Amino acid sequence: MKTMKNIFAEFGRSIVATIFFAVICCGVYPLVVFAAGQLLFPHQANGSLLVDKSGAIRGSALLAQNFTGAQYFHPRPSAASAGDPTSAVSVNNFDATHSSGSNLGPTSSNLVANITQNIANYRAENNLATNAIVPADAVTESASGLDPHISLANAEIQIARVAKARGLSEDRVRELVQQNTNGRDLGLFGMPRVNLMTLNFALDQLPPK
Repeated sequence: MKTMKNIFAEFGRSIVATIFFAVICCGVYPLVVFAAGQLLFPHQANGSLLVDKSGAIRGSALLAQNFTGAQYFHPRPSAASAGDPTSAVSVNNFDATHSSGSNLGPTSSNLVANITQNIANYRAENNLATNAIVPADAVTESASGLDPHISLANAEIQIARVAKARGLSEDRVRELVQQNTNGRDLGLFGMPRVNLMTLNFALDQLPPK
C-alpha cells in the first residue's frame, strides 16, 4: 500500500514538474525572447525588411533575389529551386521555400558545365575579356542558394556596368558599394562582403536624373 502511495506521489511530482517546465520553456521563455527582440532589435526581429518611400516592401536584407537587369548588381548563382538542383542547367529561381546548395561534387560533370556557363555569362554581361579572371563567388552557388552577399572583387567588376546603365559616375556607385559593405565579423572572422540587397535598394532610392 505504501509502495502504491509512493508511486502516485512520484506521478504527481512528475506531472507538476512537466507542467512547470512546459510553462517556462514553451510560454515564458519564448515571450521573453520575443519581447527582447522587439525592444532591442526590432528591424532584425521582423525580417530586416527593405521598405521604400511609398511603404512597399521590396525584400529582405537577409535573402537574395535574382536581379538580372544591367542597372543592378547581380547575386551569386542559386540552386534554390523546386527543380532538380543537380541538373546540368542552372535554374536560379532563388526560391526561399527550397533553400539548398547544388550538392554537386568536385568530380561532377554537371558542376563543371554549370560553372563554365556561369563564367561565360559573367564575362559577357560585364564586358570582360574572354580570359579575364572571375571571382569564385560570381559563378558558384552558396550553401543556401539565398546568400545576399557578394565579394568586394565581384562588386568592383560590376560597378562599370551599373554606373553606365543608370547614368551615374563610377565613383558614386563605388561610394554606395562602400556604404553597403559589411566588415569582418567581430573584426576578426570572415571577409568583408557587400550586401547585394541593401546596395540595389539604395540604388533604386536615388533621385531620378
